[in-house]
Amino acid sequence: MPSFPYQEIKPPQRILLGPGPSNVHPRVQQAMMAPVLGHMDPYFYTVMEDIMNLLRYVFRTKNELTFPISATGSAGMEAGLCNFLEPGDVAVIADNGFFAERMINIASRYGAEVIRLDAEWGRIIEPEAIEAALKSRKKVKLLALVHAETSTGVLQPLSEAAKLARQYDALLLVDAVTSLGGHELAIDDWGIDICYSGSQKCISCPPGLSPITVNQKAMDTLPNRSHAVPSYYLDLSLLSKYWIKENGTRAYHHTAPASMFYALHEALALIAEEGLETRIQRHLKHGAALHAGLEAMGLALHAQAGHRLSTLTTVCIPEDVDDARIRQRLLSDYNIEIGGGLGALKGKAWRIGLMGYSSTEQNILLFLSALERLLAEEGYKTETSAGITAAVQSLRK
Repeated sequence: MPSFPYQEIKPPQRILLGPGPSNVHPRVQQAMMAPVLGHMDPYFYTVMEDIMNLLRYVFRTKNELTFPISATGSAGMEAGLCNFLEPGDVAVIADNGFFAERMINIASRYGAEVIRLDAEWGRIIEPEAIEAALKSRKKVKLLALVHAETSTGVLQPLSEAAKLARQYDALLLVDAVTSLGGHELAIDDWGIDICYSGSQKCISCPPGLSPITVNQKAMDTLPNRSHAVPSYYLDLSLLSKYWIKENGTRAYHHTAPASMFYALHEALALIAEEGLETRIQRHLKHGAALHAGLEAMGLALHAQAGHRLSTLTTVCIPEDVDDARIRQRLLSDYNIEIGGGLGALKGKAWRIGLMGYSSTEQNILLFLSALERLLAEEGYKTETSAGITAAVQSLRK
């Protein structure tokens, strides 16, 4: 036996209302207990086929290459950039939040010339700015936007951006980590070329997978690269040979995480059973109720009005209220996790997630009640039950 101490794993049951992960349905947890199979097992291939079909349903696409990368959403971002950019390529990338900045960082590492679309954190990128950037160079290879900016709570419109990308012959890459399965997202109808997400947010699967979909137009650019894709693990041309049969066979690429695939399969099945449109409407309804409750308490929402996420709300912290103490008390006294601000919003905002299995009326009312009590202890006064009353009224509409 080792001389150092270690614990038995018994994590507490939290109410996860932060920027992710969200709570996991018991059926998803149960699925992870299924027997582990080899990643080349015939039955495992049937699970993979189901996952691809279910992801096509959620992405609203017929793209053949639609599958989960065996890594978190950051790997989806990396895959979308390293496959379609190489040294000297021009990329137009939004710069209006923490994860938009990460895109810029990664694209620059791969030698791309990045044209930044600057906007204040909390505001969308306007179509006029997108078109001006696309027109500024003879050839732009890639336009990249964050659909749901997790750091600010902003929902970026995409349909007009997709039209502009087609007009100027640029590929459109979209980050949908906080929107897939919770907000309207129509890959084929809108004309999005590459889109990735994460398993742990609106899909309500444990973290560790990054669903991605890529159309044929984007895939057809890969043989024309001047350099090999710099990541073996994320090379889509190699991954496609594992996920898509060629002459009735698949090629080994890496050892797939079987238990995570079972979990994703069950999480996607739950979405199909609820109905994608019904699920989206649930998120919209609950997001509106949370917004109404927070504003009734006199709290300001950071994101631009008319472009606020339902799945993730960024609320400004009142003056003289201790950010960390409120979050710690929510966790210790009410078992509720919320997120603090990222980057420019660190210490200035809270991030409240209502995603997937965590998006319930009960969670909204419990959170608003707890927040009201804790804010009162900090000296921030509001009308008793104002937040709950406003939220209930919104839910009854």
